[in-house]
Amino acid sequence: MTNIFQALSELESQSVSAALCTIVRSQGSTPRHTNSKMLVYEDGSLIGTVGGGELESRVLAAAKQALIDGNSILLEYKLADPNRGDPGVCGGTVEVFVEPILPAHTIVIIGGGHVGKAVAHLAKWLGFRVAVSDDRPEFLTPAANPDADVFYECKLEDLPQKINITNRTYLILTTRGVIVDAPGLPPLLDSDAAFIGVIGSKRRWKVTVDKLKELGITKEKIAKVHSPIGLELQAETPEEIAVSIMAEILMLRNGGSGKSMNV
Repeated sequence: MTNIFQALSELESQSVSAALCTIVRSQGSTPRHTNSKMLVYEDGSLIGTVGGGELESRVLAAAKQALIDGNSILLEYKLADPNRGDPGVCGGTVEVFVEPILPAHTIVIIGGGHVGKAVAHLAKWLGFRVAVSDDRPEFLTPAANPDADVFYECKLEDLPQKINITNRTYLILTTRGVIVDAPGLPPLLDSDAAFIGVIGSKRRWKVTVDKLKELGITKEKIAKVHSPIGLELQAETPEEIAVSIMAEILMLRNGGSGKSMNV
């Protein structure tokens, strides 16, 4: 069985979130004592225990909430009288620190050409985990895209089957045209992605929207897409376009306005 410390070491490499629940103080009679640990995954599965029963049920609920809002919490329970709402009758008290452990935000670049390569380089420098996806294997090598942490060779519509897309995943489509975007976007629109952006002109996006509507995709789902992607910088080179794209992502992630600070 995988132990907690081994599981913790694997979280980042697997880009998986979990909450570490540690008993930091216990007094009197309690099911488990100080330094007992439990690791809770997003799906509710766990490793270890903080005591079982109602106590563990409450800690598990707090851990799931911590994974949603990203905030740590210190829980304190008296184990004396269930009639007063206590989660036990052992007689002691216990404090549990719940700490969400979240992987780095992931940039998934679909299209490993000139702009995709520039975005990968800048995203890596900014501390994102970088994935590059393409249906052309020649773009999925360390030589072609040296800043990628992982490669996914597949069609755009098959990407959700290859990667776990969460609210910490940013999808950037630097693809070669509507022929890729229109059939590939619908599965992405059903994902929990924090951001979906498509490169190209307003006209290109209009053509894509028309095709999505022909496929029965609703306006609400289409509205999830940012296109043309990026902030208005009059960018021309792949490197300048990458700055524009990453500026928009940072603005949205950090709650910025995108306005000049010299106002």
